[in-house]
Amino acid sequence: MEFQVIYHSARSLVFELQKEGIYETKEYEIYLDGVLAGKGSRIIQSLYGLKPDRTYRLYLKRGEECSETITFTTRKESVTLNVRDFGAKGNGIQDDTQFIQAAVLSCPEGGRVYLPKGIYKITSLFLKSNLILEIGKNAVLSAFTDRRKFPVLPGLIESYDETLEYNLGTWEGNPLDCFASVLTGINLKNVEICGEGTLDGCADFDNWWKNPKEKEIAYRPRMLFFNHCEHITVTGITVKNSPSWNIHPYFSKNLRFLDIKVLGPANSCNTDGLDPESCEEVEIAGCYFSVGDDCIAIKSGKIYMGRKYKVPSRRIWIRQSLMKDGHGAVTLGSEIAAGVYQLSVKDCMFIDTDRGLRVKTRRGRGADSVLDDIVFENIRMNRVKAPFVVNSFYYCDPDGKTEYVASKEKLPADDRTPCIKSLKFVNIRCENSHFTGAYIYGLPEQKIESLVMENIHITYAKNAASGMADMMEGCEPACRQGIYLHNIKKVILKDVTVTGCIGDAFICKEVEELENSCSQDLFSRTSRTPLQKNI
Repeated sequence: MEFQVIYHSARSLVFELQKEGIYETKEYEIYLDGVLAGKGSRIIQSLYGLKPDRTYRLYLKRGEECSETITFTTRKESVTLNVRDFGAKGNGIQDDTQFIQAAVLSCPEGGRVYLPKGIYKITSLFLKSNLILEIGKNAVLSAFTDRRKFPVLPGLIESYDETLEYNLGTWEGNPLDCFASVLTGINLKNVEICGEGTLDGCADFDNWWKNPKEKEIAYRPRMLFFNHCEHITVTGITVKNSPSWNIHPYFSKNLRFLDIKVLGPANSCNTDGLDPESCEEVEIAGCYFSVGDDCIAIKSGKIYMGRKYKVPSRRIWIRQSLMKDGHGAVTLGSEIAAGVYQLSVKDCMFIDTDRGLRVKTRRGRGADSVLDDIVFENIRMNRVKAPFVVNSFYYCDPDGKTEYVASKEKLPADDRTPCIKSLKFVNIRCENSHFTGAYIYGLPEQKIESLVMENIHITYAKNAASGMADMMEGCEPACRQGIYLHNIKKVILKDVTVTGCIGDAFICKEVEELENSCSQDLFSRTSRTPLQKNI
């Protein structure tokens, strides 16, 4: 067995097994200083209960198989502040917000704020730099649902000289008033949120999810919101029942999300799992998502924020994670006016999501809305309705319901026209698909520049359902459709098989150049015309 420690702090660590599969493996034992410290079955696993500034020896064992021993030293810790000492009751009744906030504000650099077992009722907590917040085992930060208790983050505040602006609140890519999140960080550095406990938004259809698109005082809060923050690490915790998006990093960088769970009912409203917006250097590893909207959605603002600040999301790495039940497993958009660059998704499982990869863009997002170097590698999908979807005509929201967005005619390319450059999919198996294997549709005036599909194998469910691949005019309901490609400059196919589809395995329209080295007779079902260039 091979493993490495990928993160450790004063009282916890996260390790990752090597060459053991995707997300889960056979159960193994964890030994710390020669003593059994627990068992695990996940590729990425956390360990808690360590002591600060202490050297440990760690190894793993499975039957007669034993790993090498790794030696590491935990970080120093200046002090631990127990929130009970500040007046928090954790009895599920008292409003503990001010008592926990007092502990946070009193914590010195390098200190830890600790929540022991209990249910702590709160509204919004504001974090500060150089802080460790540990939510202990069986501890729950349980949010109130009365919106009158929550502070509001204004969308735009004009500067004194009337030339600049200060942006605090945001809602779906626009600078709008929103409620402060349950955990809120603004202009922070060096923060760790960790533990075996839970952050519960307590949202349901009688409160936050009722009339979800309507603004009442302000827009709905998130569970964790990081605005212009750096070096933030979140490990171990469970986040559930969010009023809207669960975790929302915003104009932030150097972020790590390791071994966390993000949960919400499959029918909950806009409960995206983790949405980095205009962020860079983001690592998402060993995480479990089961939510009511996109599991992970990469964003960079709607038109105003994208054009004004021009901050794309870039260098985002997602691995060894499991996505379930959401609309999209990993989505780009639709608010991507400043673009997305260098996204890597590898060694992940997508189960029961509506779509695997999902790109949502449209005319009007602008010339800065460039998607480039997007790579999906070594992915396993099961019961995903439409594994690959790229939609350049996404019609959600009022500005998407125009003829300009919907038209399939070649319109002039201008400063409103988005661009998709490089998409690469390698070593992906999709089993029990439903609507379509892939539905990839570029703009006629700005075709997708490059699509590579290598070692891709798609099969369909025996009782496959019928439905639309995505939200765009002209996308008809389908069942067991093959791979549909439209408006792409160059397509490279290598070892791609589609088994069990109805009709042609491949449908290509307005593809300028095709390199096909597949052994399958891709048009054998309904046509004797071989796949060729310039179809």
